[in-house]
Amino acid sequence: MRDSVTNAVLALFGPTASGKTAVAQALSERIPAEIVSADSMQVYRGLPILTAQPKGPTHLVAIWELDHDASVGEYQSLAHEAIDGLLSAGKIPIVVGGTGLYFRAALADLELPPAPEPGSRARWESVYDTEGGTRAHELLSELDPEAAAAVHPNDRRRVVRALELAEAGASLRPGRNRLWTEETRHPTVVFGLDLPRDELDRRIEKRAREMFATGAREEVTRALQGKLSDTARHALGLAELAEHPDDEVALNALVRRTRRYASYQRKWMRRIPGLVSLTADRPPGEVADELLQVARARQRLPAGRAG
Repeated sequence: MRDSVTNAVLALFGPTASGKTAVAQALSERIPAEIVSADSMQVYRGLPILTAQPKGPTHLVAIWELDHDASVGEYQSLAHEAIDGLLSAGKIPIVVGGTGLYFRAALADLELPPAPEPGSRARWESVYDTEGGTRAHELLSELDPEAAAAVHPNDRRRVVRALELAEAGASLRPGRNRLWTEETRHPTVVFGLDLPRDELDRRIEKRAREMFATGAREEVTRALQGKLSDTARHALGLAELAEHPDDEVALNALVRRTRRYASYQRKWMRRIPGLVSLTADRPPGEVADELLQVARARQRLPAGRAG
């Protein structure tokens, strides 16, 4: 039986393998809602096993080919469109994700840097590789001293990114950081799934083994035959399977990397203002019921402020 809640956004964050998808699906069976993914890897087609794409209908899943260079700005525009469309249709958007920046971008109006000029990143990478990190960092100091002060010369990725932004008139160190404020575009209740560390570790290993059993290696082999963007290459498991022909070695490498990523996600979760923590080591339906109880108690939310 479907229930009803206020015409607001429900947002669900948590580390990988914490059960976000199952809880969101249970919610969508209880209220007139649809799920909006906030995952930087589930946006890609071609890696449904490795990125644990949901089986049920979900907005912003498998929308780009693997050669597409994804950006937070492009994702934010699509997420806002999906959320606004659902609210206009009288449905509750359930924003679900484990990628902190995508999650925040879906809920707020982030001030994102402009898109770089075509070829800008490759050009700065060439500068870094041919002239060295010290010289690239000196150039950054001339263009953006604040960003240079925050980036080590040996951090190739961030030095290149900072140079790319500086050239586009933006900065890696914006004057006002609104990422961790409570401002949202619509009234929003944010929930986080919490699990004991040993239970999360167990779930991560179990899911990794299921990925291998259902064809993760074949999926990666197909993906590597085509062109991969820099962003798509960050998919968990892609490098591990590419580098290790032995399944057990690759599996162990994937589990270790996923556990490190889950630890990072837990740190993200602790920094989200106003987050309601829910214990997730129980059936998804129980978690969904508690979530709805909290959401109903907070029906009279203040109007969301545009950023």
